[in-house]
Amino acid sequence: MRQQQLADAACSVSSLGELLRKSESRLDAAGIDQPALESAWLVEHVLKLSPLMQRINTERGLTPEECEGVQVLVERRANREPLQYVLGTQEFCGRDFFVTPSVLIPRPESVLLVEEAVRRCVQISDATIVDVGTGSGCLAVSVASALPTARVLAIDASTDALVVARNNMARYGVEARITCLQGDLLDPIGQEGLPNQVEVILSNPPYIPDGDVENLQPEVRDFEPRLALAGGRDGMDVHRRLIAQAPAYLKPGGALLMEVGIGQAAAVCRHAEEGGRFRTYVVLRDQGGIERVVCFEKKEESLSSSSS
Repeated sequence: MRQQQLADAACSVSSLGELLRKSESRLDAAGIDQPALESAWLVEHVLKLSPLMQRINTERGLTPEECEGVQVLVERRANREPLQYVLGTQEFCGRDFFVTPSVLIPRPESVLLVEEAVRRCVQISDATIVDVGTGSGCLAVSVASALPTARVLAIDASTDALVVARNNMARYGVEARITCLQGDLLDPIGQEGLPNQVEVILSNPPYIPDGDVENLQPEVRDFEPRLALAGGRDGMDVHRRLIAQAPAYLKPGGALLMEVGIGQAAAVCRHAEEGGRFRTYVVLRDQGGIERVVCFEKKEESLSSSSS
């Protein structure tokens, strides 16, 4: 019924310019910050016309199918579904990645994880790198693309997320070099023969405190997977679990890289160092100056502990 109503309304739209005006008005009424820009993007997605060509061709006529296609997407966005899910893609590290509501939308600050993993492994011909909570696969694909001789393992608890990740791996031709595993955190690599063999473990774990999830923007709260958002009472449950699990798989001197939420870096670093298996070697800040990625090295085993 809803789509039929949209189709009937579409028939009354006589030109591209009118469609753009109505789309912008609908998004503006829904509280979208940049309604004109997002309207142009939605029209571009359906009509394959750039925003510049849209401005040049405002008198262009439209078929009912074209109008309906745009209006269905506008209505989804007006309901605060993230633009990335409506369009089906999000740019990350210079590549467009397929995204669905099964995966977290890639954020620019996560590029820090890729850059640090590549920096540490660029001169290691056969590096093994593990991406925990791969989601769309954007981290695994970006690392594998930058390090063509590396072995990458991508883990996620969600089978639906792994479907999206595999599609992105195939899109960029790296699926043969990335092993996808389904399961909880590092549990799936227990059978991979990797004790003390991994150069880098990287992860963008859930870090929103459970009590804060309901206060997030509706695009995040109502559409992105809660499994990828909520990190326990203080938002750091998964960080603590990875700190406990990672030493069994990392080489001495290997790195554990984790994204953290605002104000969490110091507490996560303190927890890692108090456990005695890691030292903090750097905390990376995002473009806003926020401490965003904590970087730990696994300590060398002491002679006393190795002989005991």
